[in-house]
Amino acid sequence: MTQDIHQLIARAQAEYVRCIDDGDLGQWPGFFTTSCVYRVTTADNHRRGLVGSMIYAASRGMLVDRVASLRDANIYERHAYRHLLGQPYVISDDGTEARSETSFMVARIMRDGTTDLFATGRYCDAYLRDEAGVRLRERVVVCDSSRIDTLLALPL
Repeated sequence: MTQDIHQLIARAQAEYVRCIDDGDLGQWPGFFTTSCVYRVTTADNHRRGLVGSMIYAASRGMLVDRVASLRDANIYERHAYRHLLGQPYVISDDGTEARSETSFMVARIMRDGTTDLFATGRYCDAYLRDEAGVRLRERVVVCDSSRIDTLLALPL
């Protein structure tokens, strides 16, 4: 395992959350490979090996559709996120694919200025290297709590 992969993942993580926090969701699917998985689940489901998820997408196209529905079809109270990330822990790196875990905290800011701790957990990721650096092949967002606010609209 090299420092290089740690830096690549840390940079990708920072760009990923900046995209979401800045409201530039149109760029969000670009952090993933064409064939990818994005899931949001609970720690209990993850621990038990259950694949049931609150959000599930099996391709970049599904992520593009999710962004389109957030813009055009879904009705939800406008809000924003602010992510705080831990350092990525690189579990493995074979030169082509790297696996990592990164702790996160997400604050949700409502239009009236109310700010709440919305979610905590960890990203369980598989990254593929490409000419641009690394892209997510799989992101499983494991939320610590099994109590998830119904306003889970934006990606975590």
